[in-house]
Amino acid sequence: MCQLLGMNCATPTDITFSFRGFSQRAGITSDHSDGFGIAFFEDKACRLFVDNQSAVESPIAEFVRNYPIKSRNVIAHIRKATQGKITLENSHPFIRELWGRQWIFAHNGDLHNFHPRLSGQFTPVGNTDSELAFCYLLEHLVQKFGYVEPSVQDVFHALEEISPTIAEHGTFNFCLSNGQALYSYATTKLHWIVREYPFQPARLIDIDVEVDFSQVTTPEDRVAVITTEPLTDNEAWFAYTPGEMILFQDGKPTLRTITHVERLVREARDPSLKRVTRADQY
Repeated sequence: MCQLLGMNCATPTDITFSFRGFSQRAGITSDHSDGFGIAFFEDKACRLFVDNQSAVESPIAEFVRNYPIKSRNVIAHIRKATQGKITLENSHPFIRELWGRQWIFAHNGDLHNFHPRLSGQFTPVGNTDSELAFCYLLEHLVQKFGYVEPSVQDVFHALEEISPTIAEHGTFNFCLSNGQALYSYATTKLHWIVREYPFQPARLIDIDVEVDFSQVTTPEDRVAVITTEPLTDNEAWFAYTPGEMILFQDGKPTLRTITHVERLVREARDPSLKRVTRADQY
């Protein structure tokens, strides 16, 4: 399956350090080489780069590794195809407009027997289960809120309702953003970390690169990084609990919930995985 990378920040920040390590997994340290993409938000809109070449071979990925585009919300994806051909239209992240904002979505997993009925307002361009799930999520938001833009917190609660029903069809790990915040959900594997003052050095796992963030940051900076597998070996990463959804704003988690997914409870066999009917706020 694929791998995800997300970043949410208090101030505009570049992702070159994390993306340098992450992209090595597209053919050097792992085999996620069936396309890549990355989106950088600038207020309501974003710069989106996708390629059906691997992030190791793509000249676009090389540009991203070396050009420090600063953003408060970034989502990246490296693909290992399970459904859909290796084509540009099947490369994540996917983009749609809703409530006058661009929305970006990337998925890690494999959904089976997932055939939701769509109204036609949001239609997949490619033929992946991931893009279909994205369109279904957006339709759920429109059905719930109509055409009046809801708050970030209301969107979180709506995603809390719909995501477990999609997860019943398989593995459903995702990152979603509209430039205001970053929503994340994991049924199997995601990790997160917050880097803030006083900053420390960080050393990548996949390539011999280390950065002392205390030398290139200010006390106002704060960065949350979300990824499938930890990117560094000298920092403490937090693993998501199966069924956990976390909202990141201003470089930190502000809402989190553990959704009730019967299949996940049975498979995890974890009695501490309790049902949460509302989000707990930090």
